[in-house]
Amino acid sequence: MKIIGFELFVVTPRWMFLRVDTDEGVSGWGEPIVEGRAETVAACVNTLMEALAGADPGRIEDHWQVMSKGGFYRGGPVLSSAVAGIDQALWDIKGKALGVPVYDLLGGPVRDQAKVYTWAHGDTDAELAENAVARVEAGFDTLKFAAWEGTMPPIPSAALTSRIVARFAAVRDAVGDGVDLAVDLHGRFTSAASRKVLPLLEPLSPLFAEEPVLPEFSRDLRRVVEATTIPIATGERLFSRWDFRDVLPTGVAVIQPDLSHAGGISEVRRIAAMAEPWDVTLAPHCPLGPIALAACLQIDFATPNFLIQEQSLGIGYHDGSELLDYLVDRSVFTFTDGYLDRPTASGLGIEVDEKAVREASSHAWRNPIWRHRDGSFAEW
Repeated sequence: MKIIGFELFVVTPRWMFLRVDTDEGVSGWGEPIVEGRAETVAACVNTLMEALAGADPGRIEDHWQVMSKGGFYRGGPVLSSAVAGIDQALWDIKGKALGVPVYDLLGGPVRDQAKVYTWAHGDTDAELAENAVARVEAGFDTLKFAAWEGTMPPIPSAALTSRIVARFAAVRDAVGDGVDLAVDLHGRFTSAASRKVLPLLEPLSPLFAEEPVLPEFSRDLRRVVEATTIPIATGERLFSRWDFRDVLPTGVAVIQPDLSHAGGISEVRRIAAMAEPWDVTLAPHCPLGPIALAACLQIDFATPNFLIQEQSLGIGYHDGSELLDYLVDRSVFTFTDGYLDRPTASGLGIEVDEKAVREASSHAWRNPIWRHRDGSFAEW
């Protein structure tokens, strides 16, 4: 079998899909994307695929090594995301060619269902609480929401701190203790702000607090961990096992590599294995499309230290496009009581609706730019 071609599709809301074709009629799908930088990642995919023309798609590890290390300059989100999408497609091809799910090629399943969570949204505390109740009534028992929807100063005032705590308390009061709630700080908080706010949320028992500092301040995670009993999660903007090497000893409880950013199935499998000796669980980041979620699930079902899976249904930014719109069989992502059953189809376990993909409008989505009241740049 040889690789004979590929095609990229930029689709709404802010995703990009890759199809890799072989001379035996087996095609694999991947999802390489840096949200807001699709064109840049596409250029990198085009460059990397030059070396794969005519190659055996089954030599996944060798291709990963060459793509990741074959250039003098390595790493970063663009290269790692391009590699990730190609890697997903190669695993999809191999699984389909052998007639088995990818998780069978990773040692076989270690569970029959994967727990998932969904997002809650609302401009006011009341709207957020109402939306959270609706999510629970839809069958989810684990929710995540932003600690604060607006800009965050380096050190929040007493009034803002109280409003953040009240926001979480409103959701807890609405759904009760039988629902797990995770809070996303989204890198908008400094380490000082996280150390000030998180201890005040402890009585409300968050499942975890996500990204309490920006990735460039990962060295400060230990101080955040030591300041609170809330489990700390991080990793959506870390792109390799080398990025996670210095994070794992800080005491974080959950790592969240993104399979479309952190080198794909091949690298996230290694990152998960690295985390296990540190007693750290895996919760892959995935606010993306169906191919990325399918790749995550292959890892989830083969990983002993898996905790929970993010997915983008209900995430709030789709603007008319949904996770299921690009699938032939939507039932593969049926959520029952907050769980997904193990997919049994070969490869990534999904069939992409190529007609729907081709009909989807392309986009030039861009990350919004926020500013503080004084006009200075603010983290989004």
